[in-house]
Amino acid sequence: MKIDAADFASRIETYQQRVDASLERWLPGAEVHPQRLHRAMRYAVLAPGKRVRPILVYATAATLDVDLARVDGAAAAAEIIHAYSLIHDDLPAMDDDDLRRGRPTCHREFDEATAILAGDALQALAFYILSHDPAMTGSARARLQMIEKLALFSGSRGMAGGQAIDLAAVGRTLNVAELETMHIHKTGALIRTCVQLAALSAPRLGKKRFRALDSYAKCIGLSFQVMDDILDVVGNTATLGKTQGADSARDKPTYPSIIGLDASWEKARELHNGALQALSIFGEEADVLRYISAWFVERKS
Repeated sequence: MKIDAADFASRIETYQQRVDASLERWLPGAEVHPQRLHRAMRYAVLAPGKRVRPILVYATAATLDVDLARVDGAAAAAEIIHAYSLIHDDLPAMDDDDLRRGRPTCHREFDEATAILAGDALQALAFYILSHDPAMTGSARARLQMIEKLALFSGSRGMAGGQAIDLAAVGRTLNVAELETMHIHKTGALIRTCVQLAALSAPRLGKKRFRALDSYAKCIGLSFQVMDDILDVVGNTATLGKTQGADSARDKPTYPSIIGLDASWEKARELHNGALQALSIFGEEADVLRYISAWFVERKS
């Protein structure tokens, strides 16, 4: 069924509510021993946020007519990995940020050691969910593939590797290809994983459609980071929920700093068009994914 803007907004709200319920189900309670660690984990994960990565899991599942209950665990695992990465990225040894999602960062609210442990525990929890959620899939092979994808794209050849490249790039002049490589790893890899987790939940999904979804995910993964770079310049702290201008202050390479603001906007639009082209083999069932691509390049936070 073709969707409009109101339907898209309703779906996003439904997806956000679903993953919040799933996160609440999987996270240890705040009063479970050791309480301080569990409070820190819940503080980081349940903080108000857009839930972009779970939304992608659900939207891809909906496109493929997969029961959303089958991907609740995958959606929660993706958000938990994202939360763990934010905790560690914000640490003094990394980006040394004080604000995240409009609140003090985890190490500021608790302490540095607790924040490190919370990130470690969340990473482990994500893989526990994928290995144990009984509703996820009846196929052991598909479950192992999901675990493999999340491990690969959150590790040194994905998100963690991208952060390492980012840290090494501070104060250096990168070319566009080097910057793109960094963003594809740091941000794009987990976004790509979210689409793949849902695709692996669809029985008998052909290689052609899987590759099309993966191409779509690569485009939107990069467009999301291009917009992050743009918003670091044109956004404001209250809207962003994190410190505006932080990348510029740290002399970090970004799209606006390398190719300029106007060219960065054009890059985002090109990636959006690429995402739409990747979905051309799908009909109206993929409209929610098309809306998400537009949302990424039109967002203000």
